[in-house]
Amino acid sequence: MPAPEPGGEVPESRGPLDVAALIPIVRRIVAARVADPVTADDLVQETLARVLAAAARIETGMLEPYAIVTARNVVASMWREQDRHRRNQHRVVDLRPVAAPDEELLAEEDRTAMAEALARLSDRERTTLLAHEVSGQDTRSLAAEAGSTAGAVAAQLNRTRARLRVEYLLALERTEPPTERCRPVLLAISSGDRRRQREVDAARHLLECELCARLSEPLTGRGRGREDEVRVLVRTDADVVAARQAARELAERLEFSPTELTEIATAVSEVVRNIVRFADYGDVLVELVDDPRRGLRITARDSGPGITDVAQALRDGYSTYQGLGLGLPGARRLMDEFAVVSEQGRGTTVTMTKWWGAR
Repeated sequence: MPAPEPGGEVPESRGPLDVAALIPIVRRIVAARVADPVTADDLVQETLARVLAAAARIETGMLEPYAIVTARNVVASMWREQDRHRRNQHRVVDLRPVAAPDEELLAEEDRTAMAEALARLSDRERTTLLAHEVSGQDTRSLAAEAGSTAGAVAAQLNRTRARLRVEYLLALERTEPPTERCRPVLLAISSGDRRRQREVDAARHLLECELCARLSEPLTGRGRGREDEVRVLVRTDADVVAARQAARELAERLEFSPTELTEIATAVSEVVRNIVRFADYGDVLVELVDDPRRGLRITARDSGPGITDVAQALRDGYSTYQGLGLGLPGARRLMDEFAVVSEQGRGTTVTMTKWWGAR
């Protein structure tokens, strides 16, 4: 996220915008016209963004009518765009032939990569893994042969599988990690070891290393995954939708109200769009928390140039770009807790939390 630029003089305070009061009526208007829930969410958030951007120019008491008209216009604009696309679709002709994959070649590449990965394991790791996975030997008998315990053998097998996945991907890519930090980070991700990920600062490394960021995608979710958190790598607008949906799905498990779900989704959309807009890449961690109470926490990191003046970026009346977005102040109003940490040249981390039952 770049340094915010003044969007003009800060208007006199008119009291906090009652965003929660606008959300239900906007949702009803959009839902009555759009059946797809994902599209409806997008349109609701676009409406809120436009209303909040224009709030300083709207007369007292006219905010709700303005939101109603804006919602109708946003839906109508979508319909016009869809109709234009349908009318012109016949003009689009793809003359490129469909490339049929060479299955045998791909299978051979896969076998070669796996053989290379196995060769990179130690003799002990390879022998134990093959005995368990290929020969079907259980951990108890393996432990008896090694003079160990079944639990220790199971832990070793988990570490070996994690390493095998990493080495397989490296062999498939025909590359070697560019730094000494890469393998420890990839191993921590492959094993799903959150403590180890914190120790090696995996999140920051993924933002700085393109290779590890790419390889982490097939590794994410492998190993000991957790049901109370979702991590989304962010590079394109499609990732904004994925992050928003992840936040909604986890928030629904805490039975947040429909209004609160929309507030969460809107805040996540705004913060994640900033990553796409201003940084090469980033990631978003959405997690359920229960300390000091139940809630949903979103941590969004990017590798952008950083924010020069965070305090200024959080002031109403300033925007990080010339557009219709809520900006950081708007996202902060929608959440219960909100913090921004930014380092010039390294990126920005936004942490925001919505507590269940806070209102």
